[in-house]
Amino acid sequence: MLIAEDLLLIAYDDETGKSLIDGTRLEYGLAGALLLELSVLGKVSVAGPGEQVKRDRLVVRDAGPVGDDVLDHALAELADDEGKKPKNVLGSLRKGLRDRLLRRLADRGLLRQESGTVLGIFPTTRWPAADASHEAAVRQRLRDVLVTGLEPDSRTAALVSLLLAVDGLRKAVPADDRRAVKRRAKEISEGDWAADAVKKAVQEVQAAVTAAILAGSTAAAAGSS
Repeated sequence: MLIAEDLLLIAYDDETGKSLIDGTRLEYGLAGALLLELSVLGKVSVAGPGEQVKRDRLVVRDAGPVGDDVLDHALAELADDEGKKPKNVLGSLRKGLRDRLLRRLADRGLLRQESGTVLGIFPTTRWPAADASHEAAVRQRLRDVLVTGLEPDSRTAALVSLLLAVDGLRKAVPADDRRAVKRRAKEISEGDWAADAVKKAVQEVQAAVTAAILAGSTAAAAGSS
């Protein structure tokens, strides 16, 4: 399972089949999850001083296939975008990504695709859980890390960082002390769970999500004036 797929399972309500996280946040978070996964695998990173690619820009370390169609497609796109700021490649990575992952999860029997209409006119698709066992295990790991205080592995830490970026902590881990959960998530996001290049990628994802939300708010305000 990809980090992006874990994020998507957490984002969607098991009963209603609807996303509990704002669509723009979620799609940038999913794109960021691919970038982080490839960073953790050592496929891509951000350039340091003295490299041919400008410092803090995207660099592909290993263009060889991973063996996963979604990751390999993303890696090919990133190879074309080498030299760009990581946050500037997320827009292209997110195109069609959510639907592709939803259908893949349905093919694996974890989600169920239900088509219908709103007001009898507008087509809509819901994705309720078909088998929530994997999602339950992910949520338990998150709770162990964010509430109990266990140390996370790199994948769980990456997922925590993404949930923090997309404002999804409350949906992932309901808790009485939400401030404590958020503090713990920030500690993990800023901690030593990954190499500097991966942590830089986390920061870029968070920056991209924030920028996208601000851009959407500005566009909405301009449209209503």
